[in-house]
Amino acid sequence: MPDTLLFPPLNSWFPGKERPFTIFGPCSAESEEQVLSTARQIAAAFPNNVFRAGVWKPRTRPGAFEGAGEQALEWLKTVKEETGMPVITEVATPEHLEACLKAGIDMVWIGARTTVNPFTVQLLADALKGTDIPVLIKNPVNPDLSLWIGAIERIERAGITKLSAIHRGFHSFENISYRNAPRWEIVIDLKTQLPTLPIICDASHISGTPELIQSVSQKAMDLDLDGLMIETHINPAVALSDAKQQITPEVLSKLISTLVIRSADSNDQDFHRKLLELRSRVDSADDVILQSLISRMHLIHQIGEYKLNNHVTIFQRRRWEEVLKRQIDNGGASGLDAEFIKKLYEVIHEESIRLQTEIFGRK
Repeated sequence: MPDTLLFPPLNSWFPGKERPFTIFGPCSAESEEQVLSTARQIAAAFPNNVFRAGVWKPRTRPGAFEGAGEQALEWLKTVKEETGMPVITEVATPEHLEACLKAGIDMVWIGARTTVNPFTVQLLADALKGTDIPVLIKNPVNPDLSLWIGAIERIERAGITKLSAIHRGFHSFENISYRNAPRWEIVIDLKTQLPTLPIICDASHISGTPELIQSVSQKAMDLDLDGLMIETHINPAVALSDAKQQITPEVLSKLISTLVIRSADSNDQDFHRKLLELRSRVDSADDVILQSLISRMHLIHQIGEYKLNNHVTIFQRRRWEEVLKRQIDNGGASGLDAEFIKKLYEVIHEESIRLQTEIFGRK
């Protein structure tokens, strides 16, 4: 994908919709009454919202509710006609896409389980040729940025320019408080590589519980993401899918009212002068850090040579544990987070091992 490629902003897709671009609605379209009741309450509070509902629901195992199918597209059409909200649903096959285009669905998204398969994404890309429907692409289940960008490239090459990414978090085997680990650094990397690509945060799938949705949404806004997708159900307790993470329209209204929406820049000249001064000091600190790392790696090189000449293994467990404990203690005394120190020194230690391995390999 060319570096100069420009993606149109979200508010150009549907004029009048400002940041955050919101996509609220139930996980699944379960019945016409459930869809319309939810939509009416959302529209009353958020008339500029895009209404979402899953029509086809790929489940991990058969036997669970897998969506109402094509009949639910008619319910979404009724939502659009009655409330004026554009409607969006997930597609996983060319047949899904064809049905959505025929029904006049305004937007579609490609889910995490589909993004992970380039063959399936290419089939959707081929089916999208000649259309101009906006397409949103969720990140793959696992933290693979190249796979995510690859899916975006395939859809863009089909001629679709109205593109957005959806950050829904990544599967993790670790015991974490989120349903899907946010891994915000991957989103920042995506924004760096594709700076004009709009990104929407699916706060519901990251959180997995209503208690975390507000903080995840605020984090997304503070990182200058463009919009929010939040699963909203008229009665989450009886939802046929993802009941634990959905919230009512009433709770949604309260949650959104607490968000602080900040600007990506300021017109205040004093702010810019002070920021420039502080950034200059940060640059100086970065230079010191880099020079210290260079000096450290020179010493590691000498240690590697010394170990080699004395037939000593590269990895020294006790020494590594001592270094890590000392730096975590030192950082903690200055207010630095222990997990941050651990991750930092794991990267440094990995490079030290790599350097010494290279020395052993040469001789």
